[in-house]
Formats: sequence, C-alpha cells, structure tokens
Amino acid sequence: MVYWLMANPKAGEQGSRGADFWRTHLEAAGIAEIRDCNLDNTAWTKDVGPGDVVLAAGGDGSVNAAAGVCLDSGATLAVLPSGTANDFARNLGLPEDPQEICDLVSAGRTRMVDVAVARQGRFLNVAHIGLGTLPVRESSGEAKRLLGRFSYGAALLQKLSAYRGFHGVIETNKGRMSGRWLTIAISSGAFFGGGTEIPEASAGDGQLDVIAVRPRSLFLLILTFLVVRLSRSSPKRTSTVVQLKSPEVKVTTRSPKTITMDGDVAGKTPLTVKCQPACLRVICDDLVTTGE
Repeated sequence: MVYWLMANPKAGEQGSRGADFWRTHLEAAGIAEIRDCNLDNTAWTKDVGPGDVVLAAGGDGSVNAAAGVCLDSGATLAVLPSGTANDFARNLGLPEDPQEICDLVSAGRTRMVDVAVARQGRFLNVAHIGLGTLPVRESSGEAKRLLGRFSYGAALLQKLSAYRGFHGVIETNKGRMSGRWLTIAISSGAFFGGGTEIPEASAGDGQLDVIAVRPRSLFLLILTFLVVRLSRSSPKRTSTVVQLKSPEVKVTTRSPKTITMDGDVAGKTPLTVKCQPACLRVICDDLVTTGE
C-alpha cells in the first residue's frame, strides 16, 4: 500500500497546512510509505493502484482533484482538511485535531460516498448557477486569507442588492419548475458554502439536493435563511426558497450562465447532473446525515 500525499502548498493560514505539516502527523500515526505528488505533473497517477490511498491536503477543489484520481484507479480517498471551506470534510464527520485525522487514516476504516457527474465535470459538494458563483469568480485571495469561509458571504452581500436573477427551468424526476431565480445550488452532500447545512441530506443517500432561491428583498432572504438554519428542516417549497431531491437534475437558462463546481469555474449552462451512488471509497467512521 502506498500513501500518495497531494498537498496544496498554499493551504491553511499562510500555507501552514502543507506537505511537511501533514507528513509529521502521518508518520506519528505509523504511516511510513508516503510519496509526495501534485497535479501539475500527473505522471504519478498511472502508478496509483486499487490498494493505495490518495491523501488530499487542501480545500474542496484539491479534494475534487484527488477524488478524480481515486475514481480512475480504484484507490481510497483520505481528506486532510486544509482549505477555506472544507465542506466535504464536514460530510465525513472528520475530527478537528490533525493527529486524530491521521490516526483515522492509519486505522483505514472506510465508507462509500456519492459523486455527482455532468458534462462539465464532477463534484463532491455543490454546483452553483447564478449568485452562488460570484464568490468563486470575484472573492480575492486576500479576502479569503483574512476572512476565511466568511469571504464567500461577504462577496455575496456586496452583489445582492444589484443582482436581479435569471430565468431558468429546473427538471427533476418529480417534475418541472420554471421562473426567475437568484441562485440554484445542486449538492451531492449535506454542506456547501463554508458550512451551510442542507436539511435531510447525506453524501451517501443516492440523491442530489437542489436549493433554488428566488429574488427577494435582503430582509426576506436573511429571514428565510435564519428560519431554515435554526429549524434544521427542509423548506420544501416556499415563496422564497425551494428544496428538491432527485437522482438526476437538469437546469436550462434563457442565456448561458456560468457554472461552478466545488469552488472552480466549470463551464456554462445547460447543466444535466446525475448522481453516481456509492462509487467513491473514503476514509471516515460514519457519514453525516443532517437533521430530518
């Protein structure tokens, strides 16, 4: 068994959670066969085998890239949370202490998770259309360094008053909805946007969750968010926000709109996403299922 350490050198505060940081904790957990690698030079990926572990030390974008290697090779994914949002790590219920995480990697307990697949790419957390793409497109590296995961919210608030939404059609196995939307998020797990919890969701339930928000006043949007956050229950369908579950989702828009996936720009609409259930093996004790 080989442990492939794919570390983002800029991860963490001033790069404090890079390869050297995690290697120290991994070796303390009794893991010796560690090879450093990165995606700037992908030659190493051909040597990854089904019995290996790919260690993703970075944010959700790095985890997404490592997951691709695992899906192609049959290797197991281990997440070493080092980024701004770390939403996929939340899905796995990983401990906060780095040494406890590395001890878990050494123990080798695994679960199977879903992956969302589209023509534009694959994602483990979320695909955004509309206002939700702006933090990726416009939040600066300096803002992320100073504000951490709150930089996403700061970028949204700066644009909210001027953004009027877009016309789109959402199709699932339960029907079709059309209208003007502020943002559409399609999630494969239970968290996105730096810890925003999706009610009644899990990274292993075989379903995609659609959270679609209509253009409303800032007051009503904040009020709706607080009600959903505090009640931890699904809004299902209101005048402001809709939550839908389906193994497949299609979104079409009148004009092409930018799509982001796991924190990176992926392409333009239309977007058709399918859930591939239980196809990726990850190291964790139990998947998190949010409140019902």
